[in-house]
Amino acid sequence: MAGSVLEIKNLHVEIEGKQILKGVDLTIKSGEFHAIMGPNGTGKSTLASAIMGHPSYEVTEGSITLDGEDVLEMEVDERARAGLFLAMQYPSEITGVTTSDFLRSAINARREEGSEIPLMKFIKELDKDLDFLEIDQNMATRYLNEGFSGGEKKRNEILQLMQLKPEIAILDEIDSGLDIDALKVVSKGINKMREENLGCLIITHYQRLLNYISPDFVHVMMQGRVVKSGGPELAKRLEAEGYDWVKEELGIEDETVEQNA
Repeated sequence: MAGSVLEIKNLHVEIEGKQILKGVDLTIKSGEFHAIMGPNGTGKSTLASAIMGHPSYEVTEGSITLDGEDVLEMEVDERARAGLFLAMQYPSEITGVTTSDFLRSAINARREEGSEIPLMKFIKELDKDLDFLEIDQNMATRYLNEGFSGGEKKRNEILQLMQLKPEIAILDEIDSGLDIDALKVVSKGINKMREENLGCLIITHYQRLLNYISPDFVHVMMQGRVVKSGGPELAKRLEAEGYDWVKEELGIEDETVEQNA
């Protein structure tokens, strides 16, 4: 099945003059699930922010392309319309905008003028996805993420994923703070999108998420770059043994941990 390709080549990124990413190479195709793991401060969240165009993160070298188009030349909203999606570790609250209004506006932003989604079709599909994710129907009329619990915010991120149907999704610690029941529901939604040929980059610290979402590829990030790649068995070894064996195998010395990297 034809699909999209996100290519990241030799990516270097700074924040406030501090270099965080030091040459990341990664290719994600539609239908592929990639997991990135690594110690705190090695650049995992920086990579997600750089892909989506966060203004605090300056790309100093390298390239990001989506189907050959230069992502770095796109504004944040253009990246979303092109088919990129970020589920954030800490979703923002937006007062005055209901979840349903936000979703319908986001869906229509990806459509040509004059081909907006009909209201009744939108309501039908929204109700179906709310039921699938075991979300109370009242959430649709609440302001986006306002007063939501941590689990509700994460389910809402996956609701957005299912409604917007992007080409490539980046999930930044989507499992953070979830109890086991919520984790199962969130994973169910992500796996449903996998059936629709979604390409996905999953940033996580823990094997437990990967017990429910089996990645095709697992990458270890250290010192601002991908230092090792493998299959699902790599994540299981990291869970059992930690990262010291990777450092020893590759001759990597301990690094200073940067916050919010």
